Amino acid sequence: MSSTLLAIALILLVTLCYAGMCAAVPFRDCPRCNGMGHDITTDRKGRMKRGHDCRHCKATGKRIRFGRHLYNLWLGVHRDGTR
Repeated sequence: MSSTLLAIALILLVTLCYAGMCAAVPFRDCPRCNGMGHDITTDRKGRMKRGHDCRHCKATGKRIRFGRHLYNLWLGVHRDGTR
C-alpha cells in the first residue's frame, strides 16, 4: 500500500469520525470559560468567587461545533432553495 493511499485513507477516516461526532454531539464545551459559563475571580481576601458571564457562549458553557455550524448553514440554504 503506497503512502498516498494511506494518507487518503487516514484523511477520510478522520473526516468521517468528525462528521459522526458533529452528528452525535453537536455542542462542545466553550474554550473561553472551560464549560462553566462564567469566569472565576478572587476577592481581596483571596477567596474564589463567580466572575462575569462568558459573552462567547452567552453563559451556557456550550458552543456549537464548526462542522455542525457549516451543516446548519448548508441545510438552511437547501431549505430556502427548494419547495
